[in-house]
Formats: sequence, C-alpha cells, structure tokens
Amino acid sequence: MSEVEKASTSTPETAAAAAAALLDALNATDSNGTEALNATAKFVATPEGTVLAYGSLVLMALVPIFFGALRSVACSKSKELGEKAYESGIRNTSDMPETITSRDAARFPIIASCTLFGLYLFFKVFSQEYINLLLSAYFFVLGVLALSHTMSPLLSSIMPASVPNKQYQLLFTQGAAEAKEEIINYEFDTNNLVCLLVSSVVGVWYVLKKHWIANNLFGLAFALNGVELLHLNNVSTGCILLGGLFVYDIFWVFGTNVMVTVAKSFEAPIKLVFPQDLLEKGLDARNFAMLGLGDIVIPGIFIALLLRFDVSLKKNSRTYFCSSFLAYIFGLGLTIFVMHTFKHAQPALLYLVPACVGFPIVVALFKGELNEMFRYEESFGEEELAKDDSSESVKKDQ
Repeated sequence: MSEVEKASTSTPETAAAAAAALLDALNATDSNGTEALNATAKFVATPEGTVLAYGSLVLMALVPIFFGALRSVACSKSKELGEKAYESGIRNTSDMPETITSRDAARFPIIASCTLFGLYLFFKVFSQEYINLLLSAYFFVLGVLALSHTMSPLLSSIMPASVPNKQYQLLFTQGAAEAKEEIINYEFDTNNLVCLLVSSVVGVWYVLKKHWIANNLFGLAFALNGVELLHLNNVSTGCILLGGLFVYDIFWVFGTNVMVTVAKSFEAPIKLVFPQDLLEKGLDARNFAMLGLGDIVIPGIFIALLLRFDVSLKKNSRTYFCSSFLAYIFGLGLTIFVMHTFKHAQPALLYLVPACVGFPIVVALFKGELNEMFRYEESFGEEELAKDDSSESVKKDQ
C-alpha cells in the first residue's frame, strides 16, 4: 500500500493502479511513495515545518474516516429507501453502497499486485508523458464526480429554503412500448449542478497547475466516498482484506522497487500531501510529506463497519468505533515515529492493520462480545436490488 514519507518534488506524484473500481485503483497503487530523500538535493525540514506537515496529514486522514463512517451509517439505511423507490419505478442507485464479500477480499491483493506490476511494465515500455495524460483525464472525471458527491449534502444543509431547488431526472431507455427498458434513471437537483460546477473548476485547476491544495481536495473526496460507499459485509471479511493487503504492502515496499518506480512515474490525486517548507515558502512550497489514500480508505472501511456494528447493538455507545479510531491514530503516529527514527519510508499498513484489528478484538474479548462481533452480517445495495428484480419477474410470470 502506501508509505508515509518525505519527498522533494514539483508536482504531486503517486503510485496508483487504474482499475475499474475506485477501491481497486486506491489499493493497487497505494505505494504512493517517492524516495524519502532526493539524492542530489537533500531537503532538511525545520522541526516546526515537520510537526506542521505531519500533524496536518494526520488530521486530514482522520477527517474522511470520521465523516465517511458517519455517512456510511446513513448510506446503509438507504436500502429501505432504495426498495421504496424501486416499488415506485425509480431506480437511482448511485448512492447505494458496494458490498465487499470475503471472496472479493481474498482475491483483491492478487488483483492489486497484477495491476501494480502491469503499470510498472507500461511505464517501462510506453512514454510516461502519454500515460499520465490519459490518467489525468481519467482522474479528472473521477475527481469531479467524487468532490461533487462530497459537497452536495453540505450545500443542501446550508442553502436557504428561499432559494429554489428544482428537481431533474436523467432518463435513458431502449426499446418501445412494453419492450422499453431503462438504461439510466438518475435524479438530481439544482444543488447537485452547483456542486458539479464548483468541482469542475477545482478539476481544471488541478489539471493545469497540479497544485497540492487541489490534489488534496480530490484526495479527501476520494477517501470520504470510499469509506462511505465501500462496505465490508462482516468483520471476518475485514480481517481477510486487511491481512492480505498487510502482506501485499510489505512485499511490494521492501521486496521490490516496483512501487517506487511506478510512484515516481505516476501523477494522480491519490495521496494527501502537505509541504514541510510551508512556513518558509508559503503556498508555493514544494517539499512534501505524503500519505497514500489506501492507508486511509482500507482501515477506514473497517472502522466504518465497526461503527455500524455499534449502531446495531442499540446500546447508545460507540465503543468499537472509538477504540478502532484511536487505534488508527496510534498506528499512524507509530508509522511516522519509526520512519523518522530509521530515516526510511515505511508501509503504513504494517502498523495500522495490527492496531485497527487488534484493539477492537481486545475490547470485544474484555466485554464478552467477540462472538457477537464476528456473527454480525450486513448485506444490501445492488445485490439486494438484483434479488428484487428476480422476485418481481417471478411474480409477473405467476
């Protein structure tokens, strides 16, 4: 996955695998690393600059996990609304969560490794300039949509009721009469259009300038949407996913130079960066500390699962969420400490996975709820709608 490290660079560079799904991209590429120090022009950060940079990275990592987890609870409840909308003939599943099963979790590190190595070969064979041009266009579209989706609830909450908010529906069908079939049926409103416009401005800013603030806006949007919309179906699946990517991270960081090579060649907003020379150079600073989004999203979806488990207990407590959230802070802090102690970039999941999995399990053992934790299961989203489709077709046949 990704390392937390120091780098001297003029544009945000990261390793990312352009897979079909956002999670695939985040985790196939999460090495995000460039070399910890530039061999020819070594930058020495001041203590104040270092504290500011890494403190900001930790804070930026916590924001999408906290709010993404809260939004994932509301997202899980959208199952009922989705079913009601389905009964009304409206199919808008863009905000429905994507469920990760144990089979998906087990094969994901293999898919991520193949994608990462494929990118490595691409950069060796083809021109880096043209590949990054295609990837910039790809992540421009993804970034605009992710940022728009992130901003929409906030804008809706602060927009005065006196401002008209018109509703729209985008509908594509094929066939005619009884044979008509819906291809796209999406509802949106004026607020969504405003968010899309603002996000497009940020996207153009990023494409033209590659500025670190624009990079972070897209990165935070990716991370928050990932934590909100990617749902593990149970704790066992989370352990399988984190365990597999734990091994994946260690192998590709310490065993080969593939991650570093891809990271130095790849340009995309799939990491958070913060300049260590901000106090000296202001917004034009170029010596960045960085953290890959995979180190936020992967532990984040596990923490969000524990929050939903807390909600399911109906005890008005958030014990497992708080314990895993604090464990994430501890693991990330330990990563930074070890990196500075040994002066070498570290794979953050090496420390985050044991902390985020171990702390809640210890708490569950202490409270006597370990079996209940591992029996917790949730299933919803497109799979449920597919079941609704099949059940309705059976009813029609009868």
